[in-house]
Amino acid sequence: MANRFQYKEKNHTYMKFTLSLCVFLIILLLFFYGMDSLSKDTTERQMEGLETSLRDTVTYCYAVEGSYPESVKYMEDNYGLTYDEAKFYVGYRTLGANILPDITVIELEE
Repeated sequence: MANRFQYKEKNHTYMKFTLSLCVFLIILLLFFYGMDSLSKDTTERQMEGLETSLRDTVTYCYAVEGSYPESVKYMEDNYGLTYDEAKFYVGYRTLGANILPDITVIELEE
């Protein structure tokens, strides 16, 4: 009878280890999924903030100077606009001195 109980104890220990390992891997996967989701959300918010900053700067420049800025570089030099050029592409197309420019912000691939 002693052998029978020892065998069950070894099998039970192996099952505990396997179950613990599975739970750990599931928690690890959920953690990485959450971090990826958080990163995407943060990037979307940064992009929205950049678009808002561009539109606000363009509007402010029009109010002060009477015409829209001719480039993003002009807004960086004269109005303190900054953004991560390695992370975002800013498309800026002027249609005329008194017509609101076309502004496009695109996230660059890493």
